[in-house]
Amino acid sequence: MKVAFASMDGKTVDAHFGHCERFTILHIDESGYHYLESRDVAHVTDEGEVDKIENRVAAVADCTLLFISQIGPAAAARVTRKGVMPVKVALGTRVSEQLEQLLEKLKNNPPLWLVKAMRQAEQAEERNAL
Repeated sequence: MKVAFASMDGKTVDAHFGHCERFTILHIDESGYHYLESRDVAHVTDEGEVDKIENRVAAVADCTLLFISQIGPAAAARVTRKGVMPVKVALGTRVSEQLEQLLEKLKNNPPLWLVKAMRQAEQAEERNAL
């Protein structure tokens, strides 16, 4: 599954969703994880709040999980409607640390929220394949 991190440096979760200008995208499954890409969000000076959120939602819409330090309720609702589960972590949390914890959960006994997120991702992939 694809996992997004609100990370300007690619190493730490260092941004609020609404202010993040770059998302680091990785693929993770039970066998491990690997970097896919960094996605920049275009900075538009005259964009309204809704456009600002929608540009960021579009950047992570194909991901299953989104790790952020903060996210407002309106943005969280939009992200969730796209099938992306926002996961709040402390500002400065290392991306590698979160990936290792997630990998451990995938290998052992994934919590219900993670099982649900993985099922939704699988269903979305199946719909896209048709």
